[in-house]
Parts: sequence; structure tokens; C-alpha cells
Amino acid sequence: MPEIGEKIATRKAFGEELLKLGGTHKNIVVLDADLSCSVMTNMFAKRYDGRHFNVGIAEANMVGTAAGFALRGKIAFVASFAVFATGRCYDQIRASVCYPNLNVKVMGTHSGMMVGEDGATHQMLEDLNLMRGLPNMKVFCPADAYETCQVLEAIVNDFGPAYVRLGRNGVPVIYDENYKFEIGKGDIVRNGKNVCVFAIGSTVSSALEAAEKLEANGKTCRVVNMCSIKPIDEDLIVACAEECDELFSIEDHSIIGGLGSAVSEVLTSKHPKKLHRLGMKDVFGESGKSADLYKKYKLDGDGVYEQIKELL
Repeated sequence: MPEIGEKIATRKAFGEELLKLGGTHKNIVVLDADLSCSVMTNMFAKRYDGRHFNVGIAEANMVGTAAGFALRGKIAFVASFAVFATGRCYDQIRASVCYPNLNVKVMGTHSGMMVGEDGATHQMLEDLNLMRGLPNMKVFCPADAYETCQVLEAIVNDFGPAYVRLGRNGVPVIYDENYKFEIGKGDIVRNGKNVCVFAIGSTVSSALEAAEKLEANGKTCRVVNMCSIKPIDEDLIVACAEECDELFSIEDHSIIGGLGSAVSEVLTSKHPKKLHRLGMKDVFGESGKSADLYKKYKLDGDGVYEQIKELL
């Protein structure tokens, strides 16, 4: 059990949990595209060699093969960097997985600016946008290692396509055994009234850091983890709009089509209220150390705090 505050990459938690699930769910098969060590499917491959398939650098074929396994009653996991898993395979996911509503789980690791030195070509900032728009597809972005494990358990027991967005670097553990993830539900990690910040993935930790600074300056801040982006917790969003003075969203993703857009869609139809969308503002990334990039684009705790303070 990871300890609170310990930094663990969600891709690592995925690999470890997948290994466990392989023992209890004999119909799981895992496919990757020559990135077994990076996406952490190598652990599953060593234990269950006959149920792991490295298709080589052929991501589209990987998804098509997974669809075939799903048609034969398997739970098929496909894993690659988010930029390849969603961008290079979009047509196959759309036509071969979502249209026939097959039981294929797409795992996109190395997402967002946290990819760092790999640069703009590998820093996928549009994957949530692509996956949210697909009928039958459920979309998740866990905040820490513990939630990643719970998301994996949930989607294994839930039939149909799912996309899980994972990160490259370690992020602080914020949950313990008392937390229970539910598909379609958000979670209030910290309560407050003056400001509410909706966050996903690594930015949940950033939002919590910003909340500490805001409170030190006399503003209470609610932090809401929206791991389940589709389906999204409409009731919780409306409740936050009713109870909090100012609303913000933060994501390591384009503000177009991602978390901010999803929350805005709910507010528009259910409880009209202004939402300040923080994240990547219609730009590509760039090469650099992940910490430096988070600082430059104000995705870290200090940056989120500065942006909220300025907008307030």
C-alpha cells in the first residue's frame, strides 16, 4: 500500500495492478507496441507470456488485434504512449472498438507536458478531446497510484471501451484505503467555499498546493478530483457551482476539449456560471525538464495559485 505523499508514477501503478488482475481475470490479454518497459506491461508479460502480445511498432494493428480478442470474449488491454494510443490509432478505436462497443481498454501513458524532454511531438495535449467525443467510450484520468489501481479494477468489471490517461513521472499519493473510486463520480479532496478547482491527474496535487497558499491568504479553496471525465459527475459540478464563489479547472491538457470543456458543458445546461479554464492554451508543448515546463506553463502549485490570485 503506497504511503500518502510518496511519489509514484501512475503508469507504474498500472503495470503492478495489471499483474494482479491477470491472476484473478484469466480472460485478460495485453497488447503493446514495442514499449513494454516504458508502459509497464513487461511485468504482465513475464508472468503471463501466453497472454501478452508485443505487436511491434504497429499501433493501428494492435487495436485491430485487440478488437478481435474482444470479439472472442477477452478483456483486451492495449497500452502505448498517449500520443500513439489515441492519435495514431484514432480511426481503429472509432471504427473497430467504439462502433461495435467492444471490451477494449486503451491505456495512454506519458501524457501531457510531464513527458518533458521528448518534446512537442510526444506531449499529447489533445487525447481527452479525441476520446471524449467517441460514443460508448468512457474516459478516466487518475490522480495518483492508488486511484489508478481502483480505476483498473472498475473498468475490468465494466463492459465496453475505456480510455485511461496516465503519466510518466511520479506524483504524490493523496488517497489511502478509505477512498473508493466510482465510475461517473468525482471526489472532493479538500473543502472550501471561496474558490473551487476542478482537477485531474497530476494537477490534482498542483491544485492542493495552490489551495494551501490561498488559505494562507484568507481564501478557502475546494479541490475536486474529476478522474471520471466521461461519464462526468454532473450533480457534483452543479453543487460546487451553487456552493462556491469562483470556479476554476486545471489540466495538463489543452483547455479545448478537455476537463474544462467537459465541466463547462455541464454548467451551460445545468447551472450557468463562469468557469476559468487553466491549462495549455491552444499551443503545442516544447522540450525541457518536466518541472521546468510545469513552472513555465503554470501547471505546478505556484503557477495555479498565481493564476487564481490574478483572476480573483
